[in-house]
Amino acid sequence: MLTLIIRAIIVYLLVLLVFRIMGKRQIGQMQPFELVLTLVIADLATIPMAESSIPTLNGVVPLITLVVVHFFLTVLSKKSPKIANIISGKPVIIIDPNGINYDAVEQLNITVDDIFEAIHNQGYFKLEDVHYAIMETNGVVNVMPKAEASPVTVKDLKLSPEENFLPVTLISQGNLLQENFAFVNASEGLINKVLDNEKIQSIKDVVAFTMDKSGQCYLQEKNKPYKTFQLEVHNE
Repeated sequence: MLTLIIRAIIVYLLVLLVFRIMGKRQIGQMQPFELVLTLVIADLATIPMAESSIPTLNGVVPLITLVVVHFFLTVLSKKSPKIANIISGKPVIIIDPNGINYDAVEQLNITVDDIFEAIHNQGYFKLEDVHYAIMETNGVVNVMPKAEASPVTVKDLKLSPEENFLPVTLISQGNLLQENFAFVNASEGLINKVLDNEKIQSIKDVVAFTMDKSGQCYLQEKNKPYKTFQLEVHNE
């Protein structure tokens, strides 16, 4: 039993390392060769964990081999667009100003219903509102709407909104994240002052506390509604 546990831990750590090397793409963002690699790795990983009669090395070596193959395919794709097209394919326009590109539909082996579903996911429900739709190499469909169907932006309205700042987490589930203080010129004294003002007894009672460079804060105490407020900050 102990041997099986150790084998499982070794394989798990190796697979974790493999996926860390591959990056953090989600399944829907993977190129075809990456998706195939993911499926093969999942299958290979189960063999040494489930079959005690098979040496662990018999599962480790193929996994390492696939990592090397992935590395070289990635390098080749970056070096040569032609090779990238062979390995991953290339984007295909499925809707153009004339409507649905039926040749592209046949080439991609998809249906018109698939196109409707894709543009619905992008927030468009009429084909006549779509100027172009492109099937990317990872299978995602991106839509360029016609001018009259495009969402109105702040620029279109000729407004001058204030710049947004990225909020930084200073307290997460009762833990003080001191490594984030420098990003917003915060300090433990400032946080204690906020907690005193909000009559919170302990940091451990805080679910989340975030703050951005402008002093905009979000504070939520356990089992209570969140609060937002503005602090006066002095940025250098």
